[in-house]
Parts: sequence; structure tokens; C-alpha cells
Amino acid sequence: MADSAEAERVLVITAHPDDVDFGAAGTVATWVDQGLEVTYCIVTDGDAGGFDPAVPRSEIAGIRRAEQTAAAKTLGVTQLEFLGYPDGRLTPTIELRRDISRVIRQVRPDRVVCQSPERNYGRIFASHPDHLAAGEAALCAVYPDSRNPFAHPELAAEGLEAHTVPEVWMMGAPNFDVYVDITEHFDAKLEALLCHVSQHTQPENLEPMIRGWTSATAAAGGLPEGRLAEGFMRIRT
Repeated sequence: MADSAEAERVLVITAHPDDVDFGAAGTVATWVDQGLEVTYCIVTDGDAGGFDPAVPRSEIAGIRRAEQTAAAKTLGVTQLEFLGYPDGRLTPTIELRRDISRVIRQVRPDRVVCQSPERNYGRIFASHPDHLAAGEAALCAVYPDSRNPFAHPELAAEGLEAHTVPEVWMMGAPNFDVYVDITEHFDAKLEALLCHVSQHTQPENLEPMIRGWTSATAAAGGLPEGRLAEGFMRIRT
């Protein structure tokens, strides 16, 4: 289990709206209850998502931003940054590294939560190309970009000083080494996920699916039977 006492500010960086809620909503709720300040950085607006062809594609981005904002609010998170990159076409460009570095320098987090840049063949759906790209760009922004005062000189020109992030917690990694017991916050995780109405064709199936995942994660982490958990790979940076 993980001790969160060493962190005061956390920045969660994900590719799409709803990624944080699938991967870390229970943990976020736990941290907020402990008094940590949590900010989200959502790289794309998820404008390639949804399932209803009657909804104009031009409206999807706004819908998904609103859903993510509502989901964050259920967990007590009110600070969100949307970078507005196109969904489904994300690559870890120098521009994306710069934009994530900007948010890191603004928020100045003690911990970054991001997605894994490594494809997980056991859970291929977790390895969406956008997830891999967002994870790679986030790690590059953590090291070396955001801590190097000479990287992205335009950020220094904006008055944003270099910032070193002490650690990264990676979601969707092939191997977890830290587990957060979210049993008491499972309902909050589910509530956040259900805010993403445009993404769920069968919302009644969400609860058993998520309960199964978090139960298996808890067992892998050695938690007692009946507990639920989210897992991460912790990287000291």
C-alpha cells in the first residue's frame, strides 16, 4: 500500500476524457479526502468517441469536456486543463511535450499520474495509441523538459520557472508495484464513470466490470478478500 503523505499536489495527465476515471478515480477520491490538491490535464477532447450517429461530430468535443468536468466534480476535483489535441491522431511531438511541460510548471506537482507508453499485450484495450503517445509525452515532460530551464524557452518567456517532479505513478503499466485500496471510494469511482454518458451503451454493465477489475487488482496486491484496489507503477524521477 502507498503512503500519500509526501505529496501535496498531484497532476493527472491522460489522453482522453474518462481515462482518469477508468484508471485512477478511486485513488483520486482517496487523495482528495486526504487533502491533496489534484489537477487534471486532458490532452484530447475525445472527439472521435461516442456511439450515437445522431449526435453531430462537431458537438462531441464539448459534450466530452462537460462530462469530464462533471466526473471530476464528483471526486472533488475542480481544476482541469484541456489541451485540445485531435482524438485518435496523437503523437508525442515536441509541441505536446511543451504543452504538458507548461501545465507541469504551472501546477508544480509533487506527483504526476500518467498512462504507460508501453503496450500491454494482456490488456490491449488499455494500450490505445493515444494512451501510449500521451504517456510518452508526459514522461518526457517530467524528465527532462519541465525541470530543464533551457528547454522550451518560450515557457521561460511566459514567466514559468523550471519544476522537478519527484515521482510518477503510471496507470496501465505491465507491472504494478503500488496499490491503493479504493474500497471505500468505489461508489465515487462508479459515479464518475457514469458521468460519461456518451461513452456507455450499456451502463448497467459498468459496475460488475469495474468491480471485477478492482477486485483482481486488490488480490494481486495482496489485499484481503473483498477489498478493491487500483494499481500503479511508481517511478522515482
